[in-house]
Amino acid sequence: MSAPTPQATAAVRTFAQRLSSTRRGARLARLLAVERLQAWQVSLAVTERVEHVVAELAANAALHGRVEGRDFQVALTLDEATGTVRVSVTDVRGDQLPLLRSGFETSVDDESGRGLLLVTALADRWGTDPYPPSGKTIWAEIDQHGKRPEAVVSRQSGGRCR
Repeated sequence: MSAPTPQATAAVRTFAQRLSSTRRGARLARLLAVERLQAWQVSLAVTERVEHVVAELAANAALHGRVEGRDFQVALTLDEATGTVRVSVTDVRGDQLPLLRSGFETSVDDESGRGLLLVTALADRWGTDPYPPSGKTIWAEIDQHGKRPEAVVSRQSGGRCR
């Protein structure tokens, strides 16, 4: 009888941190994400894409998902088997779902309104999930392998992207 050959299993790495719903908390989310991806030895190209996605989603959580005295959470998951990095940002404002506007609806003088356009351009998929009892999670996935396909806005678990 022969012994089974050991199989290398791909790891799933995770990181999560609660941060204050402030500009400083959003900046720290970006810095922590970059540090974590560098520690996981994720490629520079993917790390840069994730950095921008985290910056936009964390800024939105601090600006639009803010409730006095409540934090937001940023989470990263690296699935080495699929080569996918998943960014999740959870805040307590489930009533404030993201609104994806076209570039034509935003004036060049506007100081906001382009964040989700950047997320759509940088992520391979993104969407929303409810976070009971009253919050929401905005997530984005970035594939490490192969050429980046066209971004697809996804709807999961009753969440919606407009």
